[in-house]
Amino acid sequence: MELGGDERRVDSRTIYIGHRSCPASEAFIPPPKFCDNRIVSSKYTIWNFLPKNLFEQFRRIANFYFLIIFLVQVIVDTPTSPVTSGLPLFFVIIVTAIKQGYEDWLRHKADNEVNKYPVKVLEDGKPVDKDSEKIKVGDVVEVKENETFPCDLILLQSSRDDNTCFVTTASLDGESNHKTHYTVPDTEKDLDSLSATIECEQPQPDLYKFVGRMHIYKSNQEPAVRSLGPENLLLKGATLKNTQKILGVAVYTGMETKMALNYQGKSQKRSVVEKSINAFLLVYLCILLSKALVCTTLKYVFQNKPGQDEPWYNEKTQREKDTNLYLKMFTDFLSFMVLFNFIIPVSMYVTVEMQKFLGSFFIGWDKDFYDPEIKEGALVNTSDLNEELGQVEYVFTDKTGTLTQNNMEFIECCIDGFQYKYHDSSSELDGFGVTYGPMSKLQQKAGWEREELFLRALCLCHTVQVKESTEQPQGQEDGQKNQVDGSVLDGEVPSAPQEEKGFIASSPDEIALVKGAMRYGFTFMGLESKTMKILNKNDVEMYELLHVLNFDPVRRRMSVIVRTRSGDTLLFCKGADSSIFPRVKLEEVERIRMHVERSATEGYRTLCVAYKCLSAEEYEHADKGLKEARLALQDREEKLTAVYNQVETGMSLIGATAVEDRLQEEAAETMEALQGAGIKVWVLTGDKMETAKSTCYACRLFQRNTELLELTVRTLEERGRRREDRLHELLLEYHKKTVQDSPLAKTSWSVGNQDYGFIVDGASLTMVLNSSSDSNTSHYKNLFLQICQNCTAVLCCRMAPLQKAQIVKLVKNSKGSPITLSIGDGANDVSMILEAHVGIGIKGKEGRQAVRNSDYAIPKLKHLKKLLLAHGHLYYVRIAHLVQYFFYKNLCFILPQFLYQFFCGYSQQPLYDAAYLTMYNICFTSMPILAYSLLEQHIGMEVLLCNATLYSDIAKNAMLRWPPFIYWTLLGVYHGLLFFFGVRLLFGNLALPDNGQVFGNWSYGTIVFTVLVFTVTLKLALDTRHWTWINHFVIWGSLAFYVLFSLFWGGIIWPFLSQQRLYFVFANMLSSVSTWLVMILLVLLSLLPEILLPVLRKPRGPHARQKKMVESSEGGLQSPRSPARPLLMRTFSDESNTVI
Repeated sequence: MELGGDERRVDSRTIYIGHRSCPASEAFIPPPKFCDNRIVSSKYTIWNFLPKNLFEQFRRIANFYFLIIFLVQVIVDTPTSPVTSGLPLFFVIIVTAIKQGYEDWLRHKADNEVNKYPVKVLEDGKPVDKDSEKIKVGDVVEVKENETFPCDLILLQSSRDDNTCFVTTASLDGESNHKTHYTVPDTEKDLDSLSATIECEQPQPDLYKFVGRMHIYKSNQEPAVRSLGPENLLLKGATLKNTQKILGVAVYTGMETKMALNYQGKSQKRSVVEKSINAFLLVYLCILLSKALVCTTLKYVFQNKPGQDEPWYNEKTQREKDTNLYLKMFTDFLSFMVLFNFIIPVSMYVTVEMQKFLGSFFIGWDKDFYDPEIKEGALVNTSDLNEELGQVEYVFTDKTGTLTQNNMEFIECCIDGFQYKYHDSSSELDGFGVTYGPMSKLQQKAGWEREELFLRALCLCHTVQVKESTEQPQGQEDGQKNQVDGSVLDGEVPSAPQEEKGFIASSPDEIALVKGAMRYGFTFMGLESKTMKILNKNDVEMYELLHVLNFDPVRRRMSVIVRTRSGDTLLFCKGADSSIFPRVKLEEVERIRMHVERSATEGYRTLCVAYKCLSAEEYEHADKGLKEARLALQDREEKLTAVYNQVETGMSLIGATAVEDRLQEEAAETMEALQGAGIKVWVLTGDKMETAKSTCYACRLFQRNTELLELTVRTLEERGRRREDRLHELLLEYHKKTVQDSPLAKTSWSVGNQDYGFIVDGASLTMVLNSSSDSNTSHYKNLFLQICQNCTAVLCCRMAPLQKAQIVKLVKNSKGSPITLSIGDGANDVSMILEAHVGIGIKGKEGRQAVRNSDYAIPKLKHLKKLLLAHGHLYYVRIAHLVQYFFYKNLCFILPQFLYQFFCGYSQQPLYDAAYLTMYNICFTSMPILAYSLLEQHIGMEVLLCNATLYSDIAKNAMLRWPPFIYWTLLGVYHGLLFFFGVRLLFGNLALPDNGQVFGNWSYGTIVFTVLVFTVTLKLALDTRHWTWINHFVIWGSLAFYVLFSLFWGGIIWPFLSQQRLYFVFANMLSSVSTWLVMILLVLLSLLPEILLPVLRKPRGPHARQKKMVESSEGGLQSPRSPARPLLMRTFSDESNTVI
């Protein structure tokens, strides 16, 4: 068979249905080997887990660093045992490997469930049971109702009379509405005798695109060619609904299915805390290198003195004398590196991972996030970004379904310029009759024929399906069951024949319009065998459905071509005003435009309705063009669009509809709280400007005194100049107003001073981002961004999904790299959710794709307030304290070791025993900080929610900047110096015990270590504001464990130790009263600044603001919802204002 020129493509595949070859007259092309139907989402196998996991773990700088240190300890004669660094590293690697192995085991388990799923495959006309993984391309598969499709199938047969089937694709694109798919025309009823091949494109991830054609061979006839499109393709993972069974042929299997191609993983998001940790690590690495360098240098300076290099009691061996000086210096440098390496906190990574993982459960457990409607709470998909919730500077929100409920209700319509509003009254007579819910005329009335034409358009121009209800529940006899996204809505239904029916639609808008027509006496009865039925009062009208010109976001309209009983061919079209107005007569537009704009201003979603009578020649030309375009394998979408645009011209405008989408619960309060927290809110929507503007006013993003700056097509065309010239002029004007003329004292969180709102549409944004010259583009972007950043709120309307992501990326990459958050509920929001630092999905009516691709999912917009202002604030404070505390306690730990070298001839003598070196970070000091980082509430949640401005106090990574880091580092230096020299003063008289025995160097190190452990643990106790039994248990338990371990470790002779340095050292140390006194004194002196500084200094900065807010909550402003005092009574000190 000859292929057309543009279809002769290498990237297509030929599939033989049922593996039957085509007739001898056709050239047989042996089918290539396609992949099997196994799904593999796991990362590891039994054989590659160990090498692959170890490779990935050692790519982390800290792990690789400790591996090098461990190898140095093994190879070089170092002062400390390899166990001291090997054991903590081994612990970190094992814990991480177990966590990742467990997660991969779950993936293997999920893969097996899918791959072993039982399916029925037709062999010799009989269904045979097989595992899903054994399906091959070309197999004919049988799927029954409520089963999922095991691979991508072309629909060949359906049990429904109209050769359709209903499918939900919630697991794929999040759209849980019912979608209609069609069988390939002219296929045999007996598939066993079907001889056909399918030629289609190679696998690609776009869920909404599929191009192919089927060649059906019949004896002694030319092969019939039928086009294949997305309406014939059943995707793996989708579910069959309201259809008993279907038969389909496998075209894509396994990892080539569209579902598998869409699960290639999201880009890794990194939190700002990780970046701070890396910066601090570099500083401490420099400190480590400088310590090792100083000690190595001083060692050789010291040994140059007479008698110091080779004292009489420690003569060098011949091998030592022959060793190269520079090699020995390098070895000594490595030895000092090993001695001081504990200044780098390797265990911090494990603690941070555990804190993030365990902390994420608190979001899921929060009862305030539970929504009784959907019976679900919040969901955490990414625990790595918990602290980022406390650093958000920009929120990008969708409008429909996020700010609004996506629950549509037909409000009014306009026919030929006359407005009609529905009144639920049976006593008022107007035009349509008493029992059908009359239209009341607000001005005059359009002609009866125009009214009927308008209502017919509403009944015919849609993709709504009617579902027969098997049983009507009691109490709903007068109701209508309408399914949108699988949910049931109640509606008013005046006509008895429809009481047993329900609607299935791809969009809530469509049901609202069909229900609107029903109120006025035009009832859609359903589609049977390409025939659409309408009940006009008591008369049934029938229309033959010839073509559906599908809706898409670019055209922003849809059309149907139908034929009446009398033989007339009509095209009905509905869509956005910007899409319909250019395609109808100008005088008709003027009659309707005012009503459309007024409805949009009131916050309603508007659609315009038009029609056109097609002559026989016009229809024949359109029919031919559509069929040819649908058969094309290459550029099918472009060819179809061209035909659509050609047909949808010269139409006649009938009227417009207004549908209300109500605000989400507490949407206004949430937006107000976010702005009060210093967060900029941008609304990104595909809706028209007037509707979106009205929603922004309702949400209090725009106030009545807000001056709106508009950069839209309308303002660009105002003065009849070139658009680009006008764009430049407007940008300069708005920049002068918002940036140059604004007071410099204005801060990023003082929303009260910012009284500008900025409105931009998709077309204008395209001009800004894609100017005719590169220099202009950069200039326009900078002006545009500065204007936006100086406005209270920004509204971007008429946005395509890709433009939403471009806006987020523009802000994300701007100066200062502000933290961005995107929130949406639909598939069209996924791009901006993935682009932002933090993506939030709403579990709304537009399906679950946004939820699946998000980092966090919440049932309602109102939950965002607590997620950011309470959970986000606390997460950030906790982890910031954790990071600073880890660096601080390790500096305290290793500084005495460094100072000790000045008193031991730089001999690399360790101050602490190997057991203490190993267990300091693993056992003695790890649990208190972990508990703190999970449970701390320095300010109660209710106070944080009542005082949104507290959120701005920790903005821009306030607690992990250089000043707090330097404070913690200086504190560590002070404590380290105090520990070492305090104990040295004690050792002025070495005969400390009563029996006159002399304390040795291990006693010295043990006393220092004991003071260290008690000080850093009690420092954390002082910082704790919210005490629970867990905090008490781990803090006092850690101190008790240290004492018991020391007594146990030094009280027994361990046979596996070659030298037991601490035998009875700890017990002897405790027998000295002087030692007790010094230890208590040193701990008190160390913690004294922590107590005195907050008391003596005048409160300033964030914590003073927090305290003021807390006091105001306790005073006259206290409400029943903010029980601040009982929570604060559990803190260590109400008056304490310690910098944390």
